[in-house]
Parts: sequence; structure tokens; C-alpha cells
Amino acid sequence: MFAVAALLAATLVAPAPAGPMQAAVTDIHELGVVGVQGMARIDGRTTRARAGSAELGTRTPVPLDGYFRMGSNTKTFTSVVVLQLVGEGKLSLDDTVEKRLPGVVQGNGNDGRRITVRQLLQHTSGLFNYTNDFPALASYDSYLAHRFDHYDAADLVAIAMKHPPTFAPGTSWDYSNTNYILAGMIVERATGRPWATEVRDRILRPLGLTHTSFPGDRASLPRPHAHVYQQWQPDGALTDTTLFNPTAAGAAGGMVTTSSDLTRFWSALQKGKLLKPRQMAEMHRTVLATTWQEDLPGARYGLGIQYLPNRCGGFWAHWGDVPGSKTANGVSADGKRVVALSMTTQLVDPAKSRAVDERVVRLIDDALCGPA
Repeated sequence: MFAVAALLAATLVAPAPAGPMQAAVTDIHELGVVGVQGMARIDGRTTRARAGSAELGTRTPVPLDGYFRMGSNTKTFTSVVVLQLVGEGKLSLDDTVEKRLPGVVQGNGNDGRRITVRQLLQHTSGLFNYTNDFPALASYDSYLAHRFDHYDAADLVAIAMKHPPTFAPGTSWDYSNTNYILAGMIVERATGRPWATEVRDRILRPLGLTHTSFPGDRASLPRPHAHVYQQWQPDGALTDTTLFNPTAAGAAGGMVTTSSDLTRFWSALQKGKLLKPRQMAEMHRTVLATTWQEDLPGARYGLGIQYLPNRCGGFWAHWGDVPGSKTANGVSADGKRVVALSMTTQLVDPAKSRAVDERVVRLIDDALCGPA
């Protein structure tokens, strides 16, 4: 059985008023997630819920709109900036990586002359995912040794270049964080400014997302926030991984946000407030997410955005993971219905992790489609 089940039971806070969102986050907590916060904005009405505790061994509730690491939600922000630059004529989706970043992608069969910007954004480049060979993710001891390390984008790409590609560009699909590190580098080369500055000026400020940022080397989270916990082995103990230098994830997953900001972003994106129609159509042009089919049947991937089928047609999203943190979201095609969840535990037990994902999908379905 799960090693901390008894301790988790002891950290339950007083339940919030019953409702579909509250029932869902309570279910997720009871599956082994230390703390959960959720927010839904459905046709102008906002609902918030939380379950569990902000720190193991305490009865402190999870902040209702606390800060958390959004993980790979960052990719959607990065993709929006790239597509805005395409709309301005400063980039083309058909540009090669070699054209934009000469000499960066080469060696061990990697060839930037054969990979396009579109393939980076859509994960069809075949480039090795650098996080599969990343010291801070190998074990708890390795995390402790490397959690404050600074990484330049070139350092992360260099890890990937030690490995041959997974497949020839454009011939298959597989998720790779390397793609978005390169996308961030391309933004910087095209604009002469850091990718995070472009995100700030093009997305955060226009939408008033005052609680969203890329923290650079700041390893701690702003207050208020919950602690986060990583399980390293199935049935293993949970370890606190709240401190983590975001440069390890950069343009692929390094941003911090709140539920309020994240739901506002997704709603604005789908309402067409960030991209011109042509670039929006490019973002939504999807391919089958081949390696996700076992866990997320029918999942497809556009340019920095996921499409998941559901009982009322399907929804757009981008989920994210960093050590100890898991985020999930879903938004309707018209942007009028959106839900975002932050979970403070990464479970590696396959059965429990799958159960959490299934409950998350059911919550999103209920929020976007109405109760079954």
C-alpha cells in the first residue's frame, strides 16, 4: 500500500461545501496527492476548491489561489510567442533550426538542417528528450545535489546532442523538452531579447497576469504556496522537492503561476486574444500523440497545445510536470469554459498515477460538458 496513506489521512483539513469540483479534488487527494487546488470559470462563474494540506504533517490548508510551478504549460506560452513572431514575418514555421541557430543541433545523427520550427513546436523533430538524462531527476540524492544548479539553454541542448535522434524528423511523434529549449533560443535570436522577456511583454502584461513569471535562478516559490513532494519509486516515500532552480526547465517548463492567472490565459488564448486567426489555426493543427495513447487514448498535439477527446467533443489543454508538481487544465473551443488544477505530488506508482489522471479527466469533462 502507499507508504504515506496514514499520514495523509491525518492531514485532512475541514471539508469545503460539497460540489462537483470539491468532490473531485477530494478524490484526487485521497488517491495519494498531498494537496490539490482547483479553479473553474464556467460561463462567467468562478468556482474554487481545495483538499489536503499545504505541508505533510500539518493541518495547514492548501492556498486556494497559491503559487505553483506550471511545468509544461510553459510550452504553450513559448509557442504563442513563436507564432506571434511568425504572424509578424520575423520567423517562418518552415525555417530550419540550422537557419535560426547555426551549429547548435548537430552530432550523433542530429541535423538541424532537417528540422523545422514547426517540428520543434509539434514534437515531431525526433530529438532526444534531455530530461531523460538529467542529473536532478535521477534520484532523491541526485535531486539534493543538483536542485540549485544553473543551466543555460545551450547546456540543456548539449545533453540531448549526446544522444542520437529517436526518429527521423517528421516521421513520427514523441514528446521532447529539448524542442522547446530550442524554441526559446530561436525567440531570443529572432528578437535579441530573452524568451521570458518576450513572454512578459507579449502575454503577461497585456492580459494582466501579474502572478505569472519565469523566476530565473530563484529556487523558491513566492508566498503563499504549498510544499510539493516527489515519489521516486513505486510505493516509496514522498520527499519534499519544493526547492528547484527553474533554469533546468527554461522555455520548456520553468514558469510559475496561480490558478487565476492560468485560467485567464487559457480563456484568452481560445477567445483569440493572443494570436491572429491564421496562427491560431496553425496552433490547432494536430497530429496523433503516438506515445501518449496508452494513458490518454485519442490525444493529439498541435503547436504547443494538446487536444483530448471527451464526451462533448474534446478540449484543449497543456498539462505539466516538474519534480513534485503536477498541473492539468482544460478549455473549451470558445474559451468560455476553463478549469485548472495544481497537484503537489508526483506519484510514480503506475496504477495510482493513472487513477489520478483518470479522475482529473473526469473532472474536466464535468466542468466543460456538465455533469454526466
